[in-house]
Order: sequence, then C-alpha cells, then structure tokens
Amino acid sequence: MTGQTFDPSHFRNALGSFATGVTIVTTVGLEGEDVGMTANSFNSVSLDPPMILWSVGKNAMSRPAFAAAEHFAVHILATQQKALSDRFAKRGTDKFAGLTVERGPGNIPLLKDCAARFKCRTAYRYEGGDHDIIVGEVIEFDHLDAAPLVFHSGKYSALAPHRAADEAESAAFSRSFLGFLLPRVQYALFEPIKKAMQQRAIGLDEYFALSALAAKDLSMLEIAELGRFYDRSFTPAEALKLKNRGLVEPAEGDGAAMRMQLTANGLALMLELLSIGKDAEETLLERIEPTEVQALKSLLHRLVKDTPSVA
Repeated sequence: MTGQTFDPSHFRNALGSFATGVTIVTTVGLEGEDVGMTANSFNSVSLDPPMILWSVGKNAMSRPAFAAAEHFAVHILATQQKALSDRFAKRGTDKFAGLTVERGPGNIPLLKDCAARFKCRTAYRYEGGDHDIIVGEVIEFDHLDAAPLVFHSGKYSALAPHRAADEAESAAFSRSFLGFLLPRVQYALFEPIKKAMQQRAIGLDEYFALSALAAKDLSMLEIAELGRFYDRSFTPAEALKLKNRGLVEPAEGDGAAMRMQLTANGLALMLELLSIGKDAEETLLERIEPTEVQALKSLLHRLVKDTPSVA
C-alpha cells in the first residue's frame, strides 16, 4: 500500500483471515546443532522441478542457520501435533529435547508422524520486507493419510466436517453454475436501471425494444423475433404506446414491416439509462483488476458469439 499508512496489527489480523496449514521447518545449525521453528508461510511453487517456499523473519533466532543451510525439511503437521507446534514456536528452548528424530539429506533432523514431510535442497533466497523467502527444491518427500493442523485468525482450527454428499454437491453447483452466477451479476447491474425505469413508467418489454432500436432501426416483427429469444414480447399496442409518448417514430415502410427509430426524446432516455447502467457496471467491476475486467468481457463474448445480440 505505497503512500498509505496502516496499522500493522490490523494488517496481521486481515492476513489471519486466510486459513493455512501449520509446518515445522528444520535444519542443522552453524555448530552442527538441530534447529527448528514453527511456520505457516509454506507454499508450493513448482511441480517440475518440484519446488516449495517458506519465509523466516529477519529477527528470528534461527535465521542465521537457515540463511547458511544447504538443506532443510518442511513438516506439515497433523491435527494431533498442536503441542509440537507450540514447542517449536517458543524462543530460546531446546526444542528437540526428548524427541526421537530421523535424519535426512545433510543430516537434517526429521520429525515423525507428520501429515507430510518435504526434504529440500536450498535453491534460492530472496529478501521480502522483514522476512527472508527461502525456496527449496524437493529431493525427497513422504506423507501419511492424516488430517492437517489448521491455523486461522490467530488460533488453531479444525477442518469443517463434510456435509452430506448430496447437500455439498448441490451447494457447490449453486455457487459455481453460470446459470445462477450470471443472473446475480445481472441483478447487480440492472437494479439501478429498473428503479429509473419505474420512475419513468417504462416496462421491461418496452426497455428491451428501446434498447434494440438504440442500436439500429428495426421493424416490429424483427423486435418481436429478437424478443422471443430473451423472453420478452413486443406487441402493436406497446409500439403504439411508445409512439404516443414520443419515444419512437416510423422510419420507413408500413404495417408490420414498418421500420421504427428512436426520436430525439427516445434517444435521450436511452442515453440516460445507459449512463445509469455504466455507473452500476463501474461500481461492480471495482472489485476486480482492470486486466481481469478485459479478460472477463472477452470470455463472455466468446461464450455468446452464436446467440442473437440486441446491439
């Protein structure tokens, strides 16, 4: 947040909203002693080659050991290893006292009964603010079928129990099905327009016809045909209503084939409603990045390229 000051404690609390697993990272110290610390900054980086990363604070007592280490191990803790996590989170104690450890590459200490263990060769080190970011190439790993220990909002948590399969599937479908997602977006975009339409006594079918005519002159038959695709209707009575309100007028032809066009008042009304819609769109799209906006619109255009367009 360049140029903006903020409370580090509030920032830490915000970061705590992201639930993570809990790890213990171990290595061999400068004097050959076993070194380890609890960390939840673990992340995968690459599958080919297999690489992971984690970060150590620059004021951490074990930082010099990890800064010089050629090898280290990341242990993903299981739910029953909370006490082990607490032990390795303390400063200035013999964290390995009484523990039976195994040995890995470079004689690094390996803890037992973890959900997973990654034995790594140090590949890269980077400065990252008040932390050092350490990237490791995984040279060996093992894992157990065990539930992981979870950390969230400054405390340990358990994974939420699964709901019944049919309920979970239904909920996932409702959250991810485009048929549900797109109407929610449409509601957010059109609600301000609908309010403006109600104030001007414009119905949805009339708004559809005016929108179509804002793009080009059309006959009543063409508007009705287009409207059927969007579940909208357009009757001679509605056309007459718009004409009597001074919003549309004949362009050419007669009868059902007569082409209509917007009057100056009709065009002004549509420009006003368009402005309201653009404001709603800008407000909604502030939630995502500009590059994501362009990607979203491009993808939606590709999805509907074979469907009739009002414009």
